[in-house]
Amino acid sequence: MKAGALAFLIRLVTGVRLDPRQVPSDGGRRIYYANHASHLDFVVIWAALPDAARRRVRPVAAAEYWESGPLRRWLARRLFQAVLIPRDPAKMRACPPLERMGEALEAGSDLIVFPEGTRSETGRLGSFKPGLFHLATRHPGVILVPVYLENLNRILPKGEAMPVPLMGNVLFGYPLAAPADDEPKAAFLDRARAAILALAHGTLESEPEDP
Repeated sequence: MKAGALAFLIRLVTGVRLDPRQVPSDGGRRIYYANHASHLDFVVIWAALPDAARRRVRPVAAAEYWESGPLRRWLARRLFQAVLIPRDPAKMRACPPLERMGEALEAGSDLIVFPEGTRSETGRLGSFKPGLFHLATRHPGVILVPVYLENLNRILPKGEAMPVPLMGNVLFGYPLAAPADDEPKAAFLDRARAAILALAHGTLESEPEDP
């Protein structure tokens, strides 16, 4: 199946709309960062992007899940071009996740990341791990785009293999200002998290942050 046809099928099953007006098109490298409640999360963001952005983006995903069978492995490696991150500490030390993500950015790819680090058990947005801050400070030219995913934890509940026919939604926010030179890590992560919460509360139309 071709990528465009699969993206259409994903949008059909999940009810997510393709709205290219929400996605900046200036050609800059991007990190799309989102809440995480389902294995469908990166798939839905990927499907919601316009064709040109979809060809450029690489999701960051758990290696153990996406390499657990031939179909998942093919989807992750061949179709989505995912940056697969192992959970095993020894494997992470051998190939640090930040280095792998940095290599993808330097090669010209965009990324989809989930700063919570793991799926939320309740659907509520958890605290952010420091990876997003380190990526932003190591790659200051990258545009940070908050994304809010709605209802996906109900479309594919934890432990289920088949999606439930419910309507989901994906909202792309205005770019987040990069960390200031004197901005503490915790303050930046709180600010990045607040941008997703603002989308969840329906404030997409608020003014973008100053760069």
